[in-house]
Amino acid sequence: MRLQAFGVTEPTTGSDTTKLKTRAVRQGNHYVINGQKVWTSRARHSDLMLLLARTTPVDEVKRRTDGLSVFLVDLRENLGHGVEIRPIEAMINHNTTEVFFDNLEVPPENLIGEEGQGFRYILDGMNAERILVAQECIGDGRWLLRKGIDYANERIVFDRPIGQNQGVQFPLARAYAELEAADMICRRAAALFDDGKECGADANMAKLLASEATWHAAEATFATFGGFAFAKEYDIERKWREARLYQTAPISTNMVLAYLGQHVLGMPRSY
Repeated sequence: MRLQAFGVTEPTTGSDTTKLKTRAVRQGNHYVINGQKVWTSRARHSDLMLLLARTTPVDEVKRRTDGLSVFLVDLRENLGHGVEIRPIEAMINHNTTEVFFDNLEVPPENLIGEEGQGFRYILDGMNAERILVAQECIGDGRWLLRKGIDYANERIVFDRPIGQNQGVQFPLARAYAELEAADMICRRAAALFDDGKECGADANMAKLLASEATWHAAEATFATFGGFAFAKEYDIERKWREARLYQTAPISTNMVLAYLGQHVLGMPRSY
């Protein structure tokens, strides 16, 4: 099995992908790539990377989405020879990194698809990523919910299980309902993707709803555990921190809402 990283995000452009600065220039029988990526998860443990770089300067294309290309980079072969990977110390143990490209030579056969059409390929890959991350959220949410329910049933205070109190019971019940609803959208998005049909709206909604449902499950379980939620032995504080990530990455909640507002509801572009 070979692991693969995804090199898209850059320090100065963030979600504005079309303004990325990593450049790939054709020189003879290879491309020479220079630039930097950030928040590249598990790059140090991956064999390959799908790298998005600009092959045509933005002032020479009709649309900002043109002139971007995708390359398959062999990280193991080029580590220390045009590729440098530095770990980023973050709030959670996500093995995220920043990756630097210094005159990295890539053969033309490593170009994915057509030169200049990479943005479209990346968008298709992002739909799959959002569906996958949404299901990951659901799994985390259900783990958290199970922990909260078990503790609510076992913990006795004032001679009664705390789960008997509506203030404990209702947030857990609402989190369950939200997780089940998010799971249905995830399944619909996955079915559309598998059938080769347009799934952008469903993939984005799945990511949005799953991330929020999981966060609500994390909050409900954290509150249920009370002071013991801070104790590492229960793993609640760790999963609570991890659950917060999903509202920021791989696409933020606001970017999903902007997509739905513009592309689904037909309103003017908001950014």
